[in-house]
Amino acid sequence: MKPITRVAALAMVGTTVPSLAQADFFADSKGNLELRNFYFNRDFRQDGARDKAEEWAQGFLLNAESGYTDGPVGFGIDALAMIGVQLDSGGGTYGSGLLPNDGQPPRGSEDEYSKLGLTAKAKYSKSTLRLGDLRLRSPIVSSNDSRLLPASFKGGLLNIQEIDNLIVQGGKLTEIRHNNSSNYERMSALGGTSDEFVFLGGDYKFTPNLSAGLHYGNLEEVYKQYYGTLVYVLPLGDSQSVKTDVRYAKSTEDGTFRNVDNKAFGTMVSYNLGAHTFAGAYQRMSGEDPFPYISDPYLVNFVQINNFSNSEERSWQARYDYDFAAVGLPGLTFMTRYISGDNVDLGTANDGKEWERDMDLGYVIQKGPLKNLGIKWRNATVRSNFGNDLDENRLIVSYNLALW
Repeated sequence: MKPITRVAALAMVGTTVPSLAQADFFADSKGNLELRNFYFNRDFRQDGARDKAEEWAQGFLLNAESGYTDGPVGFGIDALAMIGVQLDSGGGTYGSGLLPNDGQPPRGSEDEYSKLGLTAKAKYSKSTLRLGDLRLRSPIVSSNDSRLLPASFKGGLLNIQEIDNLIVQGGKLTEIRHNNSSNYERMSALGGTSDEFVFLGGDYKFTPNLSAGLHYGNLEEVYKQYYGTLVYVLPLGDSQSVKTDVRYAKSTEDGTFRNVDNKAFGTMVSYNLGAHTFAGAYQRMSGEDPFPYISDPYLVNFVQINNFSNSEERSWQARYDYDFAAVGLPGLTFMTRYISGDNVDLGTANDGKEWERDMDLGYVIQKGPLKNLGIKWRNATVRSNFGNDLDENRLIVSYNLALW
């Protein structure tokens, strides 16, 4: 599809959906336009590595969500039309994940790309069924949204909330569409590929402060995974609390692709004191394999670049957050963290070691003509004795405009 055709498609969605929203059939519809300006720079610091991955791009995301028809079972449809446009990407600086590679020497990026996600939905009582393009988050599988345009899956998703305090979620995914791709493709993990991922799980809130979950996922012919979670928040008085987040997963093989052996334990304890949050985390991998996942692993040490999920790896994290609203600057936030991992099984006499240091500084304008304009600077440093040494900066400017 040529650029002019893509722009016309976006314009058609933007003009057609509002007119439908005026009908009773779409009385609860809503639409918004999100603009993302994304600069990405990753410097490779180890000897013999390529120089850098550096790109700058502009994204346009037009999101239209219908309401539901009247009746015991309501029906609706959602649409997300997206365009990514290159602003700068020199030869050889591909690979940021913002844009597709052009495949031509000296390996640059495409000038632009686009994708359209359509999702049919049905609602009965407090439960929903969604079919088509899916963006979801759960302990067992999640779609990534850390680049210019979000990733998504193709499949079906059932969400059941008929029992108070219980959410049951399950479904089947058949393909994945990565952030910087217009096309769906087979899902992969641990070197194996599949066109079927089935999952089912539930989260129950025992009290307002205590919740637990149990989830299961199966990437056909690659791996099976069982995931348990527990979250408890202990109030300590005025503007103080302690949150404990515990996670455990066991992964085994499915089919004859290969033996899969991984157990993953993680816990994070956070102390909130007014505008300050202090947190510490511990994560432990055991077994012969790394933690298997399709996209965005649900691990306490899954951070900006690394996830510290190599075979036998142990990792620790220290984190600090501050909300500047406490000093009269609402919308301004700061986060920094340090993660250290060791004991990585490299199959040699020397254990692998790595560390990462992250910093986020963000501001969202609270009022005036630029209300909701967000600016975020993300900085990361990674050092390793078995992987890449990286220095990374991301600068993201975003703006959401409600259309109806």
